[in-house]
Amino acid sequence: MNRSIAVIGFWSALLAFLSIFSYCIVQLLQVGRIILFPLDEILIYGTSLLIVIPFLLAMVALHHVTPAGKRFYTHASLVFAILYAVFVTANYVVQLATVVPMKMKGLDPGLLAQTPHSMFWDFDALGYIFMGITCFVLVPVFEKSGFQKWVRWSLLANALVTPLISVVYFYPVYSENLLLLGYPWAITAPLSMLMLAVYFRKRENLGSVK
Repeated sequence: MNRSIAVIGFWSALLAFLSIFSYCIVQLLQVGRIILFPLDEILIYGTSLLIVIPFLLAMVALHHVTPAGKRFYTHASLVFAILYAVFVTANYVVQLATVVPMKMKGLDPGLLAQTPHSMFWDFDALGYIFMGITCFVLVPVFEKSGFQKWVRWSLLANALVTPLISVVYFYPVYSENLLLLGYPWAITAPLSMLMLAVYFRKRENLGSVK
């Protein structure tokens, strides 16, 4: 049973990694004005939405392959991952299904638009804050030695970027220069999912990981 769950965990974490990496590329293209509306918003929200299900499944799989004595932490991480999923899914579906089509017709989406310090901007912020907390509570699950040490450090690094993400979202005046403050996330987030994928692959092949 654990081996099949590890397989699911591997592919879920790998897909989460690829989705996050794709999102980061799209964001660079958007900031660099290489892609413009509506393609930029369709891709930025689309790739963001693609992260959600693989990330959740990776957390579920991790809970089921973790020894019973550490499952409090994986259970807690799953709760925070669900909070992340609810906030960002609500946002991205509204942006893709309602806001972008309205803009393309020349209509004003009003409060539905994700603009700095709007309601859906705050939804997005809360989502990524909960993602950071998810990673933080997973740190005790992994050992301080062997390969698990690298998984542990990658999750911690991603969690430690969360305050920077909060500043980007909640600083009174938003700018693209401020956005750069949170860009370490573009390294730590995909890295944490890649390390988790490798961890699952080792679990799949060896049954346990030192």
